[in-house]
Amino acid sequence: MKEALTAVGRSLPRAGLAAKVTGEARYTADVKLPGMLHARLLRSPHPHAEIISVDTAAALALPGVHAVLTPFDPEAAGRLAPDMTILSKRARFVGDEVAAVAADDDSLAEHALQLLRVQYRPLPFETDPQEALRPEAARIHPGGNLCGGAPMLLERGSVERGFAEADLVLEETYKVPCHSAAALEPRAALARWDGDGLTLWKTSRGVHQDRSTLAHALGLPIDSVRVVAPPLGAGFGNKDESRGAAIAALLSRKAQRPVRLDYSRHEEFVAGRVRHSAVIRLAMGVKNDGAITAIDNSTLMNTGAYLASGPGVLRRAAQGSLYLYRCPNVRYQGLLVYTNAPVAGSYRGLGAPQGHFALEVHVDRVAEALGIDPLEFRLMNHVGPEGQEGRRRSPRHEIVDTQPVEGGIPFSSNGLRECLERGAEAIQWRGRPASNPLRPPALRRGTGVAACIYRGGPGRESTARVAIHRSGRVTLATGVIEVGQGAHTVLTQMTADALGCRYEDVDVVSGDTATAPEAPITAGSTATFSSGLATVKAAAKLRGSLLDVASTLFELPRDRIYFNRGLVFSKDRPTELAALSDVAAQMPRGSLEAEATVTPGSPDYIVNSFAAHFAEVEVNLNTGGVRVLRYVAAHDSGKIINPATAVNQVEGGVSQALGLALTEELVTDPGSGVTLNGSFLEHKSPGIAAYPHLQTIFVETEDPLGPFGAKALGEPPTVPVAAAVVNALYDAIGIRFAQLPVTPDKVLDALAEASPRPRRDP
Repeated sequence: MKEALTAVGRSLPRAGLAAKVTGEARYTADVKLPGMLHARLLRSPHPHAEIISVDTAAALALPGVHAVLTPFDPEAAGRLAPDMTILSKRARFVGDEVAAVAADDDSLAEHALQLLRVQYRPLPFETDPQEALRPEAARIHPGGNLCGGAPMLLERGSVERGFAEADLVLEETYKVPCHSAAALEPRAALARWDGDGLTLWKTSRGVHQDRSTLAHALGLPIDSVRVVAPPLGAGFGNKDESRGAAIAALLSRKAQRPVRLDYSRHEEFVAGRVRHSAVIRLAMGVKNDGAITAIDNSTLMNTGAYLASGPGVLRRAAQGSLYLYRCPNVRYQGLLVYTNAPVAGSYRGLGAPQGHFALEVHVDRVAEALGIDPLEFRLMNHVGPEGQEGRRRSPRHEIVDTQPVEGGIPFSSNGLRECLERGAEAIQWRGRPASNPLRPPALRRGTGVAACIYRGGPGRESTARVAIHRSGRVTLATGVIEVGQGAHTVLTQMTADALGCRYEDVDVVSGDTATAPEAPITAGSTATFSSGLATVKAAAKLRGSLLDVASTLFELPRDRIYFNRGLVFSKDRPTELAALSDVAAQMPRGSLEAEATVTPGSPDYIVNSFAAHFAEVEVNLNTGGVRVLRYVAAHDSGKIINPATAVNQVEGGVSQALGLALTEELVTDPGSGVTLNGSFLEHKSPGIAAYPHLQTIFVETEDPLGPFGAKALGEPPTVPVAAAVVNALYDAIGIRFAQLPVTPDKVLDALAEASPRPRRDP
């Protein structure tokens, strides 16, 4: 037998799956402690108001009410973010937190909220980001409504020169509304004090970051705060962007009892975190032969009442325009604006779905104007393995940004061309009919394509710890939170092959600052790459220590011994020497442990993932209804560690993004600031019946910088979906849509204004 991968590349069972499907998994809202109280939040009825006073006497007099927290409590002034305190004397959107109570049960807490007497002074408000930028607009924060005080400006070359060189310049404005991530599990937090020490159980995607934030806000030494993340009912990026945990902690300290705060479903929609709405003006200059000379993108995003992760979202919206297509002259100007609307934050893909929607629909417009097939235009112009033309500006010794602007730096791997070609073959792009016959008369069909580029996984410093015990069991301790993407599964597979043990023999310790090492939050599709590298490095170090034990035990040189699937082999003999557990039993101590810390990335290469999506849709001309009949998603995410889990990621991302394309919008009434559709009944997330037949193709480039050749996969599947569907709609009925979602009423309105026709004439 020879050394080989026995776990990586196989569809092994997902870690923790059995507990979730049997109902044994205990989520944050399932955790109960003796004497636990229940907290509820009083939320502002005004979009913008000064809180003059809060009379708590009647609520505190109610039997069973143990604590009330208001903005006038000094400890509520602790700062969770530069623009957010635990509670504020100013409400900035309808649903903003005003006060909180802790009582014996939920019903009593709700009753106590009604007894709080709040005096408000209503203030002028803004719900539209363009209006909020007017000099006379109401100021939502002291520094003004333009976050950072200036636009984000990124450029390469000169767009003015590029437009001057163009034979054609095409410009259009695109609009994407905000909508909710609509995770099945609402956010929750449970706080308990032991003297001066605080333990918090909470929905989280990064326990170490949460601990740091909460310790700072509460004025505590970081070592006195412990954060535990129970299993998460889907993260989608924003479960930790709220005040809930800090409020629960302060109520618990006041009441001297454990306190749990759960969001209701309505609160999750209104006061959770939504996807940023965006208005994107895009201009592209091209030569008659199809060469792109300039791309100019101006994006206006609504961050709502607080900043949250807005700057990162604004930056991510830029990358498609800056880097997906070969172009020497690009410019991105991004404006992030405060309004008195629900808070926008991280949501799967961050700003990339918005930015790629505008870019990829615009590319189809340009291709049509030039008389070039949309697929062929992309094959002519997509960025290649060599990267963009131009001069490198980053210092040679520094790790390259995974979202670069400059040219002169190659990719570590780039399978975009193969994604386009294999996806086109699967959808039968080149063999589709040249005309669009009536099928019956009311139905039309069309096919669309869209591509994407996404940062490939390198993130902040990550640490992993791997230990083997005398029993032969292996423990992987990682700070990475499993948010439903299968991170613990793939890290377990990497541990097994890097160490040489069996997948079944690895246990994961995570989600607790008391036991898990430092790791970045689960965000930006970084877990597999960043924590994977740390895991592989730690497991390899442990393997070296075990080889020393085996060398002594079998009286063989270290370099003649290897481990594979829990067995020990000599390179000179055909059969195994022993089980790995036999070697572990001879260790001088009860366990051997190795730890590794990595700062992932490269000073020589850009690490990016790529995808090409193809959609076939059917449009009902009588109802305006759109059905996605077939969908092909071709992805370059390097080596696929677990094929079944990877397919799950793509299918989940596509189905989730279909809501962005066709149904989902969280509507704020501009006259009152009230959210009008904060429920599953009215916020139209697609159901399972709306999901198409979906074929997933993996172009396994095996990135040389990633662990076992892997790179990012979790977020890219959401990025090209809206554009692929909208481009297919145009192919079906000859009408382009520049605003999402494309609901039946919008289709009918557009049909009423233009005679439906096939784009491809007979």
